[in-house]
Amino acid sequence: MLRLAYVFERFPSFTQTFCVREIEQLERMGERPLIFSIRDTRDESIRHFPPELVERVHFLPPRDELVKQVRDWKDERDLPRAVGPTLRHWGERSDKARVYEAAYIAKIIADQPAATRPLHVHSHFAGVGARTCWWLRKFAGLSYSFTAHANDIFCQPEDETIPFPSLFEEAALIVTVSDYTAQQLRERFPSCASRVRRVYNGMDLGPFMAARAVADRTRSKGGILSVGRLIEKKGYADLITACGLLRDQGVDFHCRIVGEGPLEQALEAQVSDLKLEGRVELTGPLGLADIRRLLVEETQVFALACATESDGGKDNLPTVLMEAMAASLPCVSTRLAGVPEMVLDGTTGLLCEERRPEAFAGHLATLLKNEMLCETMGRAGLEHATKHFSRDVTGRALLDCFAGLGGWWRGLFRRQLRHRAPKVHGKSFDLARFMAGR
Repeated sequence: MLRLAYVFERFPSFTQTFCVREIEQLERMGERPLIFSIRDTRDESIRHFPPELVERVHFLPPRDELVKQVRDWKDERDLPRAVGPTLRHWGERSDKARVYEAAYIAKIIADQPAATRPLHVHSHFAGVGARTCWWLRKFAGLSYSFTAHANDIFCQPEDETIPFPSLFEEAALIVTVSDYTAQQLRERFPSCASRVRRVYNGMDLGPFMAARAVADRTRSKGGILSVGRLIEKKGYADLITACGLLRDQGVDFHCRIVGEGPLEQALEAQVSDLKLEGRVELTGPLGLADIRRLLVEETQVFALACATESDGGKDNLPTVLMEAMAASLPCVSTRLAGVPEMVLDGTTGLLCEERRPEAFAGHLATLLKNEMLCETMGRAGLEHATKHFSRDVTGRALLDCFAGLGGWWRGLFRRQLRHRAPKVHGKSFDLARFMAGR
C-alpha cells in the first residue's frame, strides 16, 4: 500500500466532483489516503458523495482556532523545528495561512502510526493546496505532487510569496489532465519536463450508460443542454447568440443552461433582448441525478462554447463533456486546450473556433437536423470515453504515477523525493535560504 495523504483546499465539493471520484477510485484499488481539507465544506447544500467519505476528512479548524492550536503546539515543542523560526521571520508577508496549515497537517501526520504514516502528499490545482504541500516538504521532509488543471496554470498566480516555478521545481511529480497542458508545462518548465505526467480525470460511466439504456427519448428531439458555472469561460453568451441564429433559421430546439454564477443576470437579459424566452431556459443549479435525467431523456445535443477569458482563463478538460459522452450524446464545443482530446471533430461531435457563434449555430443545426448522425457520434463518444476516461483506466494511470515515485535508487538521485526535513538552528535561521533549500 502506498503511504499517501491528500491536501485539498475544499473537499468534498459539488463543484469538484472529479476529486471525489479520484479518492473513491484509489480506495477501490486498495489505497486509503489520509485526507485533509483546508476549508470546511460540510455546509454545502448540494451533495452527491457518501457520508462516510465526509467522516474521514480532517477539516482544518477556522483561522483563529488554527493559529492558536499551532502556537500551542509550538510552545510545547510538538512541531517540526523549522515552524517556529519561519513564523517569527515571516512577518506581514502574504499567504501566512499556508505556513500554519502545513504546520497543523505536519502534526496530524506525525501522530499517525509509523507503519502507515504518509510519506507523500498530493493536491489538486497549483494553488492553495499545492503551496501548503510545498511547506510540508520544508517542515516535514515529505515529498509532494499536485494535479494542474486549468486557470491555476493558465492565469497569473494569485500569490507568488512562494515563487510559482518553485512549486514545480520541488514537486516529485506534476500531474495534468490533458496532453495540451502536459506539453505546455514541459515547455514552460523544461527542468521539470521528465516529471510531468498526463492523467485524464476519470469518471464512473456506468450510471450514465444504465440510465441511457432505459431512457424514454421521446422528448429528446431538439433538446440542447449545457452545464457549468455562469462565467465567461463557459461561453454562454455565444451559445445564446447561436440559439438566436437557430431560431432565425427556423430550427426547432429548446436549450437548457444548468448552473449559477455571476453572469446570471446578464445572460437572462440577453435571452430577453433576443426574445428567446421559451426557447432558452436558465434552470439554476441542479443535482447530478437531475442533470443525468436531462442528458439521457431530454437532450439531443450537448453544447459547451468554451472561450478564453480576458485574463487567460479557460477550460481544459470539462467534466460535463465526459458526462455527455457517457450518456451517448454528440457534443458541440470549441477548439480550446484539451477539448479536442475529448470531442473528436467529425467523430464524437463537432468543433469550431472559440467566440464564433455563427459557426457554433451551424454545428448545432447540422446535428439537430440529423438524428442518425447524432446516434452515430453518440456511440463513438461513449466508446472514446470508455477507452480514455473511465475511472478504472485513469485510476490505474494515477496509481502507476504514485508507485513510480518509490524505489531506493530514485530517492538517492532525485532531491524532490527526500524524506528528511532540513536541520534548522534558530539563532542562525535565514528564511530566504531555508525557502530556497540551502
